[in-house]
Amino acid sequence: MDQKYITLFDRYTHGGMSRRDFLDKLSILAGSTAAASALLPVLENNYAYAETVPENSPDLVIQNGEIAPGVSGQLAIPKNATGKLPAVLVIHENRGLNPHIKDVTRRMALEGFVAFGADYLALMGGTPEDPEVAREMIGKLNKDDVVAYSVKAIAALKAHPQSTGKAGAMGFCWGGGQVNALAVADPGLAAGVAYYGSQPKAEDVPKITASLLLHYASLDERINAGIADYEAALKAASKTYEIHIYEGANHAFNNDTNEARYNKEAADLAWGRTVAFLKQHAGGTS
Repeated sequence: MDQKYITLFDRYTHGGMSRRDFLDKLSILAGSTAAASALLPVLENNYAYAETVPENSPDLVIQNGEIAPGVSGQLAIPKNATGKLPAVLVIHENRGLNPHIKDVTRRMALEGFVAFGADYLALMGGTPEDPEVAREMIGKLNKDDVVAYSVKAIAALKAHPQSTGKAGAMGFCWGGGQVNALAVADPGLAAGVAYYGSQPKAEDVPKITASLLLHYASLDERINAGIADYEAALKAASKTYEIHIYEGANHAFNNDTNEARYNKEAADLAWGRTVAFLKQHAGGTS
């Protein structure tokens, strides 16, 4: 797909314009309303492709609900696990806890984690079925409330009887930014993995104690604009971190429900690095 369509969609999906303006601009770029309509299914997520690990997987114990007062989502744990497991908080994109992120949570559990996909829109009643409504709701969340929600989720995961007593976090897009914010706010976070997430202020970086793995897409100019300052601050503060930039990949390259932006090669490589990193830095005991 031509990069101009993906760039326009990225502007729209991150609050740069209304849906009406987006559709109008897409029609102009595509040459007609009909052509724009044909592009939409490729640009937008298709959750029919979300389930790679079934919700009734015989290899998992899955619970939907609260793991702490007010903190709800999907908890997935390997069914026949022996001993303690690393714990990981999975933070969704700006569409809430949708079928794709629930599937990612189950995938992480199969990798040997106590995995919790949190629903941050529980702060406003829960993730709605309409992703456009979810996007609007995300924009109304209070930043301090979101960070407090993350901190509570990490505390609950550390206290879970099957966890090692340490916990990491991974997040995508909006969630990647929240991983960075959590790392600043919570010295109890063992490890953070941010996929194409917005960076914290340089002056806040010295507060970070977690080891960080930062995934970026080479074509993601909007997010990549903050990499240099973030890395300089991490170096200056002697933090433990890794940065990987995936050539030819777009923002949201891990989302396999999005035909236009999904990049299997980048997603598979980043996933392997993520699993190894979280096991290294969030394994063991606190």
